[in-house]
Amino acid sequence: MKVHLSNIMQNYNNARDDWDVFTDAFAISEAADKYEYESVGCVEHHFDPGYSMCPDNTLFLSHLAARTKKIKMQTSAVILPWNDPLRVVEKIALLDNIADGRLIFGIGRGLARREFEGFGIAMDESRQRFDEAAEMVIRGLESGYVENDGEFYKQSRVSIHPKPTATFAGRMSGVAMSPDSAVAVGKLGIAMMAFVQGPVETMHLPMIEQYRDAYRSTHSAEAPPVMMVDLTYCHRDSDEAAKVAKEAVANYYMTCMEHYEFGGRHFEKTNGYASYAAAKDAIDSLGIDAVVDAYVNGQIWGTPEEMIERHKERKEIVGDYEPIMVFQYGGLFGKQAEESFKLFSTEVLPVLRSM
Repeated sequence: MKVHLSNIMQNYNNARDDWDVFTDAFAISEAADKYEYESVGCVEHHFDPGYSMCPDNTLFLSHLAARTKKIKMQTSAVILPWNDPLRVVEKIALLDNIADGRLIFGIGRGLARREFEGFGIAMDESRQRFDEAAEMVIRGLESGYVENDGEFYKQSRVSIHPKPTATFAGRMSGVAMSPDSAVAVGKLGIAMMAFVQGPVETMHLPMIEQYRDAYRSTHSAEAPPVMMVDLTYCHRDSDEAAKVAKEAVANYYMTCMEHYEFGGRHFEKTNGYASYAAAKDAIDSLGIDAVVDAYVNGQIWGTPEEMIERHKERKEIVGDYEPIMVFQYGGLFGKQAEESFKLFSTEVLPVLRSM
């Protein structure tokens, strides 16, 4: 089992200097190289530091590439509708060279209305923009030139330099948090990435199966393992692990509620986002406390032994998958997050890699 680490760059409650958030992220990411994690990643988000603040993850990863030796860099993800596809191809090709081929290129569609509005892009065009841009970008990385004559992107043929170090086949991922995204990622023939939202058997497994079906029917092959992102915390004392994790994960979820407006009704009226309206329905029918509790308990945290057992249980449910661990979020940072990371890396990571 390959184990990854990612950064969400959250300045929870805007309680710290922005640079301190990046300092902590760089430190834990460089340490991940020494512990031989498969990759280190970073998200892309804009305009809301209390939720996440990395407007260009290729810049973040280029800095890390120069400070690490073996670990792969992963964009988790570049949000295609917010970026010019030609510039995406150029930046990814450049990063691939800077990282000496140690790059996993992750892409996504985007979900927050405020981010689409900030860029002046219609949110209900995101599915069409993503689909068109994804094929355009993949073609460009494989061929060494970019051209397109689509509904949203007109591009005369231009060559890309530096060229990528090698094909990106087998080293791409796509975020899929809705059924149509799961199918789209499967058709593209890349690995599916999902941020855990609750019980995997009910909230994620159906989409994982849709992804695998789409991959199989399009490419006549079995899909690669799904990547699953957890907010995690590791401590030798079970009660302390639960106390810290429940508070920090709940804190993070409330920033998601605010950033994505999960309590609103706009998803119902926005093309391509109808499935997200279920979040509002769940809050109305179950209550916010039950929804937060389901989110908290969907993540994998605990003592080393508890975490290993939960990963085994998840593998029984979803089959082969690759965990992506997030250690800093919801007010969990500094020494507390560092100690959690070290305990996980010394006692959990070796066991997971042998599974």
